[in-house]
Amino acid sequence: MAQLKKELSLVTAIFYGVGIILGAGIYVLIGQGAAVAGNALWLSFVVAAVIASFTAMSYAELAGMLPKTAAEYVYTKKAFGKEWLAFAVQWIMIFALIISATTVALGFGGYFSYLFGINQVWAAAGLLIVLSLISYTGIKESVRFNILATIIEMIGLLIVIILGIGFIGTVDYFAAPAGMTSILMATALLFFAYIGFEEVVNLSEETKNASKVIPKALLISIAITTVLYILVAISAVSIMPAGELAKAKAPLTEVVSRVMPQAGSIMTVIALFATSNTVLAILVVASRMLYGLARNNVLPKLLAKLGKSRTPYVSVFLVMLVSLAFLQFGAIGTVALLTDIGIFAVYLFINAAVIWLRYKEPKAKRTFKSPLNIGRFPALAGLGIVSSLLMLLHFESVLIFYEILVVLAGFLIYKAFRFMAGK
Repeated sequence: MAQLKKELSLVTAIFYGVGIILGAGIYVLIGQGAAVAGNALWLSFVVAAVIASFTAMSYAELAGMLPKTAAEYVYTKKAFGKEWLAFAVQWIMIFALIISATTVALGFGGYFSYLFGINQVWAAAGLLIVLSLISYTGIKESVRFNILATIIEMIGLLIVIILGIGFIGTVDYFAAPAGMTSILMATALLFFAYIGFEEVVNLSEETKNASKVIPKALLISIAITTVLYILVAISAVSIMPAGELAKAKAPLTEVVSRVMPQAGSIMTVIALFATSNTVLAILVVASRMLYGLARNNVLPKLLAKLGKSRTPYVSVFLVMLVSLAFLQFGAIGTVALLTDIGIFAVYLFINAAVIWLRYKEPKAKRTFKSPLNIGRFPALAGLGIVSSLLMLLHFESVLIFYEILVVLAGFLIYKAFRFMAGK
């Protein structure tokens, strides 16, 4: 069977990681985060970064051991030996990614509507179609767009940070409507802003020397984005009251416009690049997950077919169609929370897999090892499990119910395929 083309280096993998992380939250959800956490918005980003780092260490260790696509499936099966469990974990991640692509596309639609007056949902649909075509043309083309867009979106965030310097100290940065409760509730929403760091591992089969490069790219991506998030959050609430930021249709555009009215349109264009960059990265990774599952014979082989550009074109366009279908929900905040539930559920298993493999295969080659260990026990993976469970407690029961329906749907698809394949 034809293989994916190895095109990514450490630098391009870092760009992919930063690109997939940045646009998702800071350009789209910062207003809704301010509505919950108030001026303490930056603290929610700090808490989210700490929680993300626990699991990031686990992903980095597993990526060094098993540099494969459909990574969550591969890690879970290697640790626990249960195909159905491995499929369920990967299915949750695929679903979470696809609806996150829809969420960020709607964020793009909001900025596009602000600039051109076109319907938000139609703009989001157009974006999903165009970026799916770029994904289809090849990983090299996707990387070129990614690097350009990542540089542009980082410039946009630096503009906000620089403009905010003159306003630093004008507000109480620890003021939150309901104290720590508000900060944690906002963290549950803003964790969406970190989604993507774990998906760098699914580019392993398209990365040179992946077992060493991918763990580094993953951790460096988180470090860069965390610094930017904290500084932007502080600048945003310094320039614009949190209550007004919460009501803004294009939050960062309106923040910049308060200081430089003539720069508002420029910021909107930058936000368009930021959100489209994240959507493209998600579409690419989600299609590689489907490809990986098909390669592992738990989904139809059709999804593993490669076109002339050596991209899994059937998976690419399936992801596009499902993403378009989710546009009907329209509510960015609700869809983002549903994504986060799935992500935290997957994190539970990834951290458990690291712990289990430490005892099951203690002598296995690991190019990276999660720090802070008690004997063989990885303490950060344990904290990753605890923090993920605690975060799940902050979601409404109706959203948990929807996530259970998603898992059941995946289980039915898995069983149906096994039946048709005569397994």
